[in-house]
Amino acid sequence: MNGSQNKHPHKVITVQLKDREYQIIVGDGIISEAITRISNLFERIECCNIISDEIVANLYLDSLLNNLNSMGIKSNEIIIPSGENAKNFQTLERVVESLIDSKVDREMPIIALGGGVVGDLAGFTASILLRGVPLIQIPTTLLAQVDSSVGGKTGINSVHGKNLIGSFYQPRLVLADTNVIKTLPKRELLAGYAEIVKYALINNSNFFSWLEKNHRLVLTCNTTAIEYTISLCCKIKAEIVAADEREANRRAVLNLGHTFGHALETEAGYNGSLLHGEAVAAGIVIATQLSMELGFCSKEDYLRIKQHFQKVGLPTNANDLPFENFDLEKLLSHIRKDKKAKSGWPKFILIRGIGNATIESIKEEMVKKVLQDFIQAN
Repeated sequence: MNGSQNKHPHKVITVQLKDREYQIIVGDGIISEAITRISNLFERIECCNIISDEIVANLYLDSLLNNLNSMGIKSNEIIIPSGENAKNFQTLERVVESLIDSKVDREMPIIALGGGVVGDLAGFTASILLRGVPLIQIPTTLLAQVDSSVGGKTGINSVHGKNLIGSFYQPRLVLADTNVIKTLPKRELLAGYAEIVKYALINNSNFFSWLEKNHRLVLTCNTTAIEYTISLCCKIKAEIVAADEREANRRAVLNLGHTFGHALETEAGYNGSLLHGEAVAAGIVIATQLSMELGFCSKEDYLRIKQHFQKVGLPTNANDLPFENFDLEKLLSHIRKDKKAKSGWPKFILIRGIGNATIESIKEEMVKKVLQDFIQAN
């Protein structure tokens, strides 16, 4: 069956902040109507600045440019390298200087067309350029659609760790086209799936049970399953962000698995051998084991989570990670530099059962023991 009248209606999630709101629109074919939706936000648009990466630009940039041309809107395109290595000062400087050279002004929106790297870097650019220009997120990976494009965290990496330089800067609109993720490699889908499981673990035990039964539908991008999944994750995040936009307290639960995951990513060197979602999956397993050791969750919960990640093909132990040797002290050093650390040591996001996240102060000796167990486990 063809024709727009037969398409699933797009799902709309509103992120309601204290002084403003924006929408996340989820559904198939949204990129084809992106410019119309974007132009509706402004009285007039003379020019859009599009930031994308080499892979995504080859797939979707022409469609966006054709839409802009048909509406008489000029464009300026900046293409950055693909991969986490591009999230650095050098790329940021090139993007900012290029935009200034093109005579950007505060009425010209920046459109982030790409995955998490593009969204983070474009968002940070929008936040600092001219002290703020409008930002539109068009995420093209599953991970970006369920997580990184929503909530206003932007940033780049430092030589000392991931996302240590950044800002909170909310987009004006997020357009999540489910068609684009149907062409993603399985590894990219799995990376996004790790973040999906995270939402279930911190907020919704019924959702985790649903994922145990329906993960194949999600990972094969069944239209109904993927739209339901993305929309539910965005809804959970929208509610948490609305209550704590700048991560003063409760929003930190969204970092389940990330303190350990970021340490693993930093140790891997952002060379593509370990994707963010893969690191998060391993980090969730470590955090859940720590929760179990402290008596916060049962062994049954820990095993359910670990076995689910194993079933779909995500990392659950040291042998699944791209390291010849683990340096425990280096991992602890990366954890000490976590952006949420105070006095050289962060609080940890753990679970008190599936669907219930908690923020806890944990002594370094206990964390070291659990990391040692993870490294030695098969």
